[in-house]
Amino acid sequence: MVREFKLPDVGEGVAEGELLEWHVEPGDQVTEDQVVAEVETDKAVVDVPAPVNGTVRELLAEPGDVVPVGEVIITFDVEGEESAETAAEADDGESAGEATDAGATAPESSGESGGAAAETAESSVNGKGGRVFAAPSARRLARELGVDIAAVDGAGPGGRVTEADVRAAEGDAGGTEGGAAGSEAGESDDGKQLKSAVSRIDDGESGDGKSSGGDGLKSAVSRVDDGESGDGTGSDEGGAAASRAAGATSVEAAGRERTLAAPATRKVADELGVAIDDVPTDEVRDGQAFVDEAAVREYAEAQRQAQEADAEALASAESAGDTGAEPAAGAEPAGAAERDAARTVDAAEGDRREPYKGVRKTIGQAMERAKFTAPHVTHHDKVDATALVETREKLKERADEQGVKLTYVPFVMKAVAAALDEHPVLNTQLDEDNEEIVFRGDRNVGVATATDAGLMVPVVDDVDEKGLLRLASETNELVAKARERSIAREEMQGGTFTITNFGAIGGEYATPIINYPETAILGLGAIEERPMAVDGEVVARDVLTLSLSVDHRVIDGADAARFVNTLKEYLEDPTLLLLE
Repeated sequence: MVREFKLPDVGEGVAEGELLEWHVEPGDQVTEDQVVAEVETDKAVVDVPAPVNGTVRELLAEPGDVVPVGEVIITFDVEGEESAETAAEADDGESAGEATDAGATAPESSGESGGAAAETAESSVNGKGGRVFAAPSARRLARELGVDIAAVDGAGPGGRVTEADVRAAEGDAGGTEGGAAGSEAGESDDGKQLKSAVSRIDDGESGDGKSSGGDGLKSAVSRVDDGESGDGTGSDEGGAAASRAAGATSVEAAGRERTLAAPATRKVADELGVAIDDVPTDEVRDGQAFVDEAAVREYAEAQRQAQEADAEALASAESAGDTGAEPAAGAEPAGAAERDAARTVDAAEGDRREPYKGVRKTIGQAMERAKFTAPHVTHHDKVDATALVETREKLKERADEQGVKLTYVPFVMKAVAAALDEHPVLNTQLDEDNEEIVFRGDRNVGVATATDAGLMVPVVDDVDEKGLLRLASETNELVAKARERSIAREEMQGGTFTITNFGAIGGEYATPIINYPETAILGLGAIEERPMAVDGEVVARDVLTLSLSVDHRVIDGADAARFVNTLKEYLEDPTLLLLE
């Protein structure tokens, strides 16, 4: 039997992954749980294990392809079970028999099982001898419009067929499919359906028909509906318009608090200036609304039509001397076009572009959220680290004997954990929904790590309960895994406070961005010899610079200063850590 394996759902809202590398080839023998591929999500790189013992039959994606969760990426031949062709023939025969017994005479009378069978058939091969790559929503739309998905040329990543491709193919086919789509939408008049749907976007469900923008919109959409002929014979455009209208019937339900979408879909929404929470959808994943790229483009097109109609209506009103007309709520505000243009960067000769996606984009979004959610205040100070340097030198040889590289970071982690005991407000998170400050009982310290993919933050749990060598060993291991991109998501979760050591690269002071939803992050500068006044004399001392950023909604400047003062005490005299 041929066993299909779909890209698994790794949770946390991840909707797709980029295939990085195959570890097997067709014909290879595999065992259950053997790693067959590496996939990069917008969270991390994950290994994909084989679900069965068998032989690799076919690889259905290429390295570099972005594959939606739930799409088949590989098939296996499993011994001792019937072949896929035999099973398919048997299923077709049984389905035909059941349809005859039930007296089914039209495709509309078939149930869910029929739809599932059709989808299975569509997912096998296309008319060109290859497999059809298409999202379930695109397959469903193809069935609704009567389009042979095997004949559709996919314009998506890796040749994937999107809803837009299906609609384009349906439009090329002409006539009757458009009418059928309009009937399924519950309207015999395609034009009215689209006018009604987009008019709700235009005039905010006023329904009074008095808005000049609404009238203009109806006029504009009417031209789309009847192909500019004015005689209602433009059935190709009418069918496609009705399909868009069917997707827009839930416009009034938009404005959600949370929407699941693939990173690529969010990028399209940003490029088109669409708020993804406003895009209507009837798809749900994990109990949350899910929006795909086709839905975003449809919604953007509806908005564009509304805006054009508003502009036409306003121009008509002004030419007639009616200066009191106001644009509808959906109209583009003045200066919006200029702002959109500013978001686009023109590349000159010699410039290089690379995709802003995956882990890099996730890091950027997290930084943006942290910076613009938590009001940052940074407290700068310096500490005489001469004793710290001497203590590390004494212990370094002992650590080397045990195979552990001992840096200054474990000392700082222990000092931070001790200082948090005395100043717990810096070990907090702000629960905005419940309007509560959560004082965390754990001392889980994240260590910001520079990698080729961007900044990652491995978390060392229970720092207050571990010795220096164990902290050093765990930290080194986690940092190495982060740089190798083999770190698990759970190893970067649960932090209560973060340390970033920019001094390892070079630097004195900085303004670290808080690892939201934490409320504080400590930046370490380089330890360098500097002149300091000691007992009235200027002498050379090893000095460590500190930069503490805090969320000013929770932590006052005085709290930050007191925390740093306590931290300095432990770093200036590391023997105090023996009491902890």
